[in-house]
Parts: sequence; C-alpha cells; structure tokens
Amino acid sequence: MTKREEIMRIFPDSLKPRWEHALLQVDKLQEIRLAIGQPVRIMTAGAEKFLSDKGISDYCNQDIWCITEREINEILQNVCRHSLYAFENEIRQGFLTVPGGHRIGVAGQVVLSGDGSIRNITHIRFMNIRISHEVIGAADEVMNFLYQDTSFLNTLIIAPPGCGKTTLLRDIVRQVSDGNPYAGGKQVGVVDERSEIAGSFMGIPQNNVGMRTDVLDACPKIQGMMLLMRSMAPAVVAVDEIGNYEDMKALSRILKCGSSVLATVHGNSMEDIYKFMHMDKDDRDNSRAYRPEMIFDRYIFLEKRSGMCKVSDVLDKQGHRLKKQEFSDRQICA
Repeated sequence: MTKREEIMRIFPDSLKPRWEHALLQVDKLQEIRLAIGQPVRIMTAGAEKFLSDKGISDYCNQDIWCITEREINEILQNVCRHSLYAFENEIRQGFLTVPGGHRIGVAGQVVLSGDGSIRNITHIRFMNIRISHEVIGAADEVMNFLYQDTSFLNTLIIAPPGCGKTTLLRDIVRQVSDGNPYAGGKQVGVVDERSEIAGSFMGIPQNNVGMRTDVLDACPKIQGMMLLMRSMAPAVVAVDEIGNYEDMKALSRILKCGSSVLATVHGNSMEDIYKFMHMDKDDRDNSRAYRPEMIFDRYIFLEKRSGMCKVSDVLDKQGHRLKKQEFSDRQICA
C-alpha cells in the first residue's frame, strides 16, 4: 500500500474526494490539522496551506473548507472501525496509530478517574494527523562515530522540535539491529512511548526498525526500559525524548545492567542539556551521578537549514568535535 493510500484510508468515503488533490505531493506532507469550525490546515515542509473546494490554497479565503462536528466524528468512527470502546485505551493516551505508522493526536473533553488520572477523552473536537516518513539511510554519515571496535557507544541525539530526532533515531536503531559496515547486528529494545519510532499498529511495527529489534509500544519510558532488561536482554536500549532527572536515572540503571543506550532530547546546545538535568532536582550534588558525560559517549546535533533537517555536529564525551569538516547536505527529514 502506498503512503497516499494509507492516508486516504483515514477518511470515510464521503470525505475522500476532498483529499484527492491534497495528497498529490504526499512526500512533503507533515501534518493535517483539524478543528471543528476552523479551516483545514495542511502543514508541508516549511509552509502552512489550506484545503478549499478548489484544491490547495496558500491563503485563508472564503472557499476554505471549515470542518464540521459531523465530519470530525465520521473520521474518528472510521479510524476506530466504528467501535470507540475498542480504542479507548489509545484515546486515553491522546493519540491513535493507524497502518503505515501515521499518528492521529486527539483533544477534547477529558474525563478523570477518582485518583486524578485520565480515564477517557470524549467530545473530541481537535485532530492532528501526523504523517510518518521513513528516511532509510538517514544515519549513514554518523554511524562510523558510534562504535568503539564493535561496541555501540551510548549516544544522545540533540535538536529542537521538528528537526528529525526521531527519524535519525529510527534509522540508527535499524542499522544497529540489522548490522552495518562497522559491526554485526545487535539485539535492540525500543520503548516507543508515543508510537513514533516503530509506528506500531496492533503491536506490529509499521516502520523498519530492524530484524533484531523488540518494541514495547505505548509504554512509559522508565517502566519500559526496566521491563525490557528483565524480559528481552537487549544489547542496546533506545528511547525518544528523555526529559528529566528520572529518565537519566533510568538510563544509568540500564548501563549498570550491561546494555548501551540510545536516546533523544530537545535542545540546541550542551548548555541546554545541563539545564534540563537540574530542572526538577534541588540536590545538585546528588544529581551529578546522572550528568550527561557520566552516561553518554557521543552527542549528535541536528539543525534545520533552508527548511531541511541535517546533522550539524558529532561530539565526544568531553564535548570535542569529532569531525572538522562540514557534514554533507544529506537531509534527515523534510
């Protein structure tokens, strides 16, 4: 099935004709934003466009399609195969994953349980359809920095939002799992908390994460990392978007168990990484055990230039640049 067909299946038959023109350049499509009573917005590489009765428009004018409550409900019913109850667990987490690894974020009225946890999301009025794009080979020019002899080095990918962290992480996982010119294949465990790395649908990865990769889908990072260590004995554990002291503490425990780690984090510099390390921990002396240099051997920085995501630097444990010349213009993602 082509990517265009995968996305078209999200919409019920009554709405499919509206999307014929919008999906002609599906490889550039990043997000489709829907909100009741508001214009349908299409996010492409570096641009926001609108869907009108006449096709795609750069401007919000009188011809723009404003989606209705009925149409939002039809899309939701179609994605859930007319059984919202069967997908209640996914909806409670705020997103649904569909064949092809595409993810549909939802928002509406939150229903809480007695303990304050989210029991369900009802009256869904907002959707963000995030289009999954694999870039096979995205990690080619960094793989030679990530091994010592044949051992995978603990690696952190650092970039602002939307710069291709998950895309690069996914391809590193694939190459470590399948094997590459620098080492044979290794067993990899992926904790895919938001179903973005493997893009699993009904537990089956829709993205290529390698033949030796085990995936815990929609599982919190900290619990998932420990579960994988107990059950699947991975040589490398991969997680997306670590964000606090507790995440770093869990990564440190993985290292003590003998596995390597691969992770991503939001940021622009090493200074940003140190800031988040102390964001929710007052006892800085105690938190020194989990400072980045105590865990990671390599830091990969990404940046967006001319609307494209690219590698800007690879640093060693001490923060020294490992490559003096400029990296190529190879695009990580649009």
